[in-house]
Amino acid sequence: MTAVVAEPPLTESLPAPRGRVPWLGWAVAIVAAPIVFGAFVAIKGVDPVAMYADVLSSLLYPDQAYTVLTRAAILLLAGLAVAVPARAGLINVGGEGQIIVGAVCAAGVGLVTDQRLPGSLVLVLMILAGALGGAVWAGIAGVLRLTVKVNEAISTLLLNFVALDLMLGLIYDPWKDASGFGQPSSRPLAEGARLPLIAGTSLNVGLVLALVVLAGVWFALRRTAWGFRLRVVGGNPEAARGAGMRVGVLLLSAMLVGGALAGLAGMVHLAGTEFKLRPGMTATFGYVGFLVSWLAGHRPLRVALAALLLAAIAMAGDSLQIDSGLPAASVNVLMAVVLLAVLGTDLRRKKAPS
Repeated sequence: MTAVVAEPPLTESLPAPRGRVPWLGWAVAIVAAPIVFGAFVAIKGVDPVAMYADVLSSLLYPDQAYTVLTRAAILLLAGLAVAVPARAGLINVGGEGQIIVGAVCAAGVGLVTDQRLPGSLVLVLMILAGALGGAVWAGIAGVLRLTVKVNEAISTLLLNFVALDLMLGLIYDPWKDASGFGQPSSRPLAEGARLPLIAGTSLNVGLVLALVVLAGVWFALRRTAWGFRLRVVGGNPEAARGAGMRVGVLLLSAMLVGGALAGLAGMVHLAGTEFKLRPGMTATFGYVGFLVSWLAGHRPLRVALAALLLAAIAMAGDSLQIDSGLPAASVNVLMAVVLLAVLGTDLRRKKAPS
């Protein structure tokens, strides 16, 4: 006889135990990380107060702020691509490859249709192609996990390199732009196949698309039976199987959705910023997106904040080099300090007695 388990209300998590503050790790990190990094730059002979003033002024400059938001939109989608599989207990390290494949599929559709179809229709087709390409690429790892028990963390990581080789193979030969002065890149997309700008800004509508996706993912994970079942599978697969849940289908669906989100990030980056395929175009968005999700505890709303934070830190690198004379690697040090501060305080909070 199959046991029947009643589903409790579809809430994201239990209330925090009395005396604990859910956002404590973030609050401590906001205070501690700048102090630690300030001490680091002081050793280098740089005035930390002047450095932070330069960084803040640069980030508040409109064009720089728009660039941060544009980058944050990509990191948000890349982070959600990790967060959804994580709810089912899966580790998706393949965001980079899924972003690349999403961009390749979107570019393929765009190059074929951008001079034949209306721009709005081309963009819709590119969105669908990007999401589908990312989903298929992540689905390969999901199928390997279910059929031959290959760990998805390993398979998704290795597929990143395959995806990169796929793109390079295309832009070095069949898709190479004949008028690109010998550089390996595809032909630029026509104007109609590029994401339009938000009125009065240099922001493209990819930011709006990312926020709509964020709301959809939050609702799906918190308010639907599918989201509840993912949490059950992620917490105890055997209990989920005993309750009659189709664990394999749920695991595969989580990977497919995660891949689709990463593929959508690739499309947004291609049609909103790059406009063509080229080596290094993804700028390690997939790997940073992985950090975004883990920094946020795989919670969608926190993923948005983490994406904004890491996008701002990444863009602060220019100010650190130009205004403060620090090496380019300094921005990686700052990012590491923030990550360690948040993860460290969160770990201590979890270990603390109730």
